Parts: sequence; structure tokens; C-alpha cells
Amino acid sequence: MICGVKFCGGCNPRYDRGKAFEDIKKERPDIEFAIAREGEKYDFLIVIGGCTSCCASHCQYTYEQGLIKMWDREHIDKVLDKLDEVATKIDGK
Repeated sequence: MICGVKFCGGCNPRYDRGKAFEDIKKERPDIEFAIAREGEKYDFLIVIGGCTSCCASHCQYTYEQGLIKMWDREHIDKVLDKLDEVATKIDGK
């Protein structure tokens, strides 16, 4: 599974977004993560915002199985659960 990741611009971060992303990657080493780029296709997209606005644009990216937005460290478990759900759907297990 290839998961694109989009970070917000960081104008008002209330937590360490990079550390949160590293924690997610550490928990799911079987998933390929890539910073989202236009013209690339992803199975899933994570939008990592730094505050409750979570205003990072994502409409320019192509992803097949949906997306999830996070704007707080408290969302890591929710992101991990969603990644598991999508990976299971893709793998057909």
C-alpha cells in the first residue's frame, strides 16, 4: 500500500507534526509512505495539519481509497486504525 502524506504549511502548529508522522511510520513499517506530489497516484492520503483548521489543500492529489485528516497527536490511533482498514481492503484479507 502506498500512502501519500500532505503537511500543512505550519503557520500555527500546536504539536510536532513531523514527530507524529515518524510515530505513524514506526507503527506501520509495512506501508510505503511518500510526501504527496501532484501527478502521482496513492492508495490513501493522510493530511497532517498543525491546528484545528487543518486547512491544507488536498484536491490536487489522486488517491483511491480515501483520506484522513489529523490536527492533533491524539489522532494517531485513529489514523493507524484507518490505515489498517484500508490495507486490509487492498490486500483482500
